[in-house]
Amino acid sequence: MRAPTNAAVPSGAGLLPDRHPTADFFVCDIFGASPKDDLGTMEHPIFSLSTRPDRRILRYTHNDAQVEVTPSVKGRATIHDKDILIYCVSQLMAAINAGRPVSRVLHLKAHDLLVATNRDTSGDAYARLREAFERLAGTRITTNIATGGVETTSGFGLIETWQIVRRSRAGRMISVTVTLSEWLFRAVLGKSVLTLSRDYFRLRKPLERRVYELARKHCGRQPEWPVSVAVLHKKAGSTAPLRVFRAALRRMIADDNLPDYTMEERPGDLVVFTRAGTVLAGSTPVLHPDTLQGARDLVPGADIYALQAEWHQWWTDTGAPKLSDPDKAFLGWVRKRRRDA
Repeated sequence: MRAPTNAAVPSGAGLLPDRHPTADFFVCDIFGASPKDDLGTMEHPIFSLSTRPDRRILRYTHNDAQVEVTPSVKGRATIHDKDILIYCVSQLMAAINAGRPVSRVLHLKAHDLLVATNRDTSGDAYARLREAFERLAGTRITTNIATGGVETTSGFGLIETWQIVRRSRAGRMISVTVTLSEWLFRAVLGKSVLTLSRDYFRLRKPLERRVYELARKHCGRQPEWPVSVAVLHKKAGSTAPLRVFRAALRRMIADDNLPDYTMEERPGDLVVFTRAGTVLAGSTPVLHPDTLQGARDLVPGADIYALQAEWHQWWTDTGAPKLSDPDKAFLGWVRKRRRDA
């Protein structure tokens, strides 16, 4: 049985230590900047899971989404490099929620970024931060994934530009200016983001971080998310053979490090993610994939998995009535929600 997420994690349990418990509160919480991640890069495998420079071109197609990621000579941006984007998105959403004006250009303090993402603040950490900026700017993406309700096929960098504005006497960056891609900025303006657990930054392994993102994106408010190992392998963007990936999932199940979610292997080569602390009184209605596509046609640009989770929550709140046709009931709910919007 998994311990509550807020409980102290014993040393050696597999998570990184909380390096800045007080400072992290000061940097982020006081300004309302809880960690936020954009739905587009949560859903699709943009970032490399490799710990070595990954110079392979990634081509990924799932349903109607197409993604091609071309790295620079320094390699593809990694899942740990993504911390920078999460920090930027978090700051923008905090500003939007506070009614302040925002733009694609952000002025960041390097120390605050390191502290908020649970990194050390040694000289090497600043050097690694610079390398992360270079990989983010050098990684080019061509995709038709819609952000903010706008679908265009275009190529762009994860960040458009970055510039060290101020250095210490030792040459260490103090402040930096970052210009986000229009694609990512549209996602923020459209509030196509989800809040992450702060313990996300304590996950050591790239695959743990990627699997947590997928669980957070697809589980949403529903009690559980079942997925085949083959589909999870594809969505995670793992380059390991399926048998190796399956073994890695089994280690993750045994380690039980994911914030907010538990994992369970079930017959049929399935993995089921369950929100921690959820007591299941019965299975939620299962929808056919064609039904989800029908809902996409009804509300273009909407996060269909978030809608599904919202419907599941509504169904639970109304007493979990027996449904003779869950697919028809869901589409009827979507139509009513669209009319009432």
